[in-house]
Amino acid sequence: MANRQALRELQTRLADRLQIARTQGVAASWLAVEAGGQKYLFPLAQSGEIFPWVNTQQVPYTQAWFAGVANLRGGLFGVVDLASYVSGHPPTLKTELARSDSRLVSLNTALEVNCVLLVDRLAGLRKQDAFTDFSERAADAPEFFGNRYVDLNGASWQEINLQLLAQQAHFLTIGA
Repeated sequence: MANRQALRELQTRLADRLQIARTQGVAASWLAVEAGGQKYLFPLAQSGEIFPWVNTQQVPYTQAWFAGVANLRGGLFGVVDLASYVSGHPPTLKTELARSDSRLVSLNTALEVNCVLLVDRLAGLRKQDAFTDFSERAADAPEFFGNRYVDLNGASWQEINLQLLAQQAHFLTIGA
């Protein structure tokens, strides 16, 4: 029970920090998440609300990375398994206990895509000074990949441009 309370407090703090970052501008640049063992950065201006994991309703005849649809605050959202989408591999099946740290990150409403990205866990907010080095997108990387950053601990973080992701024909075509 204490873990649940701590998770709620973390989510509340992150939501508060996201709101402050949006109103103050440069307080933070990215929402840091982990999915499929990889570390990703979502630009705050392109990110939306963060939801706890909820069971999804499966949709037949869709891509393997499309986890289904979920009712979030009365709205119907498509759920995309980020790790599966990026890697091109079928999603890893997880138990409900394993999903307890998972979150659904919605795309900003300005992107006009009713979609959430399923991530394994939130890793907080990051600003530019949290990184020591960066490299530009590799030529063979997906179009929606931005720069790759290295943090103070030597960990590598891949920026994902959510606006470009939301415009990808493959991302918008969920039918198998």
